[in-house]
Amino acid sequence: MPETHDPPTTLLADGGEGHGDPPAAPPGERHGRARRGSRPRRSFSERYAHYFFLAPWFAGLFLITLGPLLASVYLSFTKYNLINAPEWTGLENYRRMFGDARFYHALKVTFIYVGVSVPLQLALALALAVVLDRGIRGLALYRSVYYLPSLLGASVAVAVLWRQMFGTDGLVNGLLGHVGLHDLPGWVSDPRFALGSLIVLNVWTFGAPMVIFLAGLRQIPRTYYEAAALDGAGRIRRFTRITLPLLSPIVFFNLVLQLIHAFQSFTQAFIVSGGEGGPADSTLFYTLYIYQKGFGSFDMGYAAALAWVLVLIVAALTAINFFASKFWVFYGDE
Repeated sequence: MPETHDPPTTLLADGGEGHGDPPAAPPGERHGRARRGSRPRRSFSERYAHYFFLAPWFAGLFLITLGPLLASVYLSFTKYNLINAPEWTGLENYRRMFGDARFYHALKVTFIYVGVSVPLQLALALALAVVLDRGIRGLALYRSVYYLPSLLGASVAVAVLWRQMFGTDGLVNGLLGHVGLHDLPGWVSDPRFALGSLIVLNVWTFGAPMVIFLAGLRQIPRTYYEAAALDGAGRIRRFTRITLPLLSPIVFFNLVLQLIHAFQSFTQAFIVSGGEGGPADSTLFYTLYIYQKGFGSFDMGYAAALAWVLVLIVAALTAINFFASKFWVFYGDE
């Protein structure tokens, strides 16, 4: 009977061939596969640390933003006086607006304020940005000084100061008296001029759009102006043919931001009019009317409905601006 020879155990242990077994991979390749196939185990803190750092943001989103937002949607369909439980009334608050004369007056005052102050503010900001872009000495100082009103314009202190300046015996009438103008009215106490004084205050806060305009002007290549000057184009033609088209995305950006900001104006009218929107409702901003209904008359359901109408108005105007922008905003790749 023939002898059978078993394969050497040492050869099989070393990964050699025997009884049809596949050839073993070289040692280096085996180690490489082991490194690629295995992942280092991360600790608990490494796996969940990012959730810890995001927790304050999520808390603010749900507790300060999203929660009150959804609650106001519900309250806009209820009768709620901040004391008793909300009572569902459906669309009654929204139907009530159609017969509310002060609602229409607040809309009128707000649209006049936004429609006059925002274009004037942007025009002044652009004009000063063009002047500062010429490279005057002390540019950083001028930029800081001009930006300061944007930081202070919405504050209570500036609103109080504005009321004193435009009062009957204020600084404005005092200066006008030195040039021979006497018997002047109190600008903030006269229904003809009270809203105008608030428009001037909003125009005065031109610093933020001015800084953005200045940054945009710095991005326009000077070679365009040099080529236009060689062709005989004057300053006005260079401004209308080069500056405005290339700066149109910045103009659009500032326009949208300032429109939204102007519709949200509240502090100035509240302080100057003592919270009443006077004189004769001439400074009754829409936001001030919401405040009066919600915290003055304790009609929080109606105030919530008014607030959502304002949201829809601002959203509609923003959408119109975005739609119209394709006709006058020009980007570099177009």
